[in-house]
Amino acid sequence: MLDSRYLGALRTIRDRLRDSNVNWVVTAGVSLALQGLPVEVHDIDLLTDEAGAYEIERRLAEFATRGVRFSADEGVRSHFGTLMINGIKVDIMGDLQIRSEDGNWEDVPAPDSCKRLVEVEGMSIPVRSLEYECEAYRKLGRVGKAEMVRKWLNGEDESHKS
Repeated sequence: MLDSRYLGALRTIRDRLRDSNVNWVVTAGVSLALQGLPVEVHDIDLLTDEAGAYEIERRLAEFATRGVRFSADEGVRSHFGTLMINGIKVDIMGDLQIRSEDGNWEDVPAPDSCKRLVEVEGMSIPVRSLEYECEAYRKLGRVGKAEMVRKWLNGEDESHKS
C-alpha cells in the first residue's frame, strides 16, 4: 500500500484536475503499486498530452519546482515539468516519446488508450494498465521490471497468490 503522503498528493492532483478536460494517467511505480504490485515508489509520474502538461502545471502552479517545457535525453523526450506536493516529487510528461531500438522516436499511446481506474481511499485514480506498463518497461530496456509485471499478470508472482 502507498504511504499516506503519496495518497495525499494523488488526492490533490485528482481534486485539481477533476473539472478539467485533461486526459491523464498515473504511470510507473505508483501505477504498479495502486494495482497491487509490491514495489517501492520514489515519485509520482503523470502521463498526458502536450496541452495537458501545461494545464496540469497551471492548475497546480504553487507546487511547481520546474516549469513544463520540451526536453529530451538519449531515450525519452516530452513536455516535462516537476511538482513537489506534500514532499512528494511529481513528474509531468506530455506527449512522451521513446527512442526505439532503430533510433527513431516512437509516440507513447495516449492515456485513454491504456487507462483503467483504480479505487483507493474513496478516489478513482486513472492508471496505465499493467499490460501496457509491461510493454513500456520492455521498450525502455528495463527487462527486470517488465518481467516482474509479466509474472504478476500471469499469476506467477508468489506475493500475488496470498
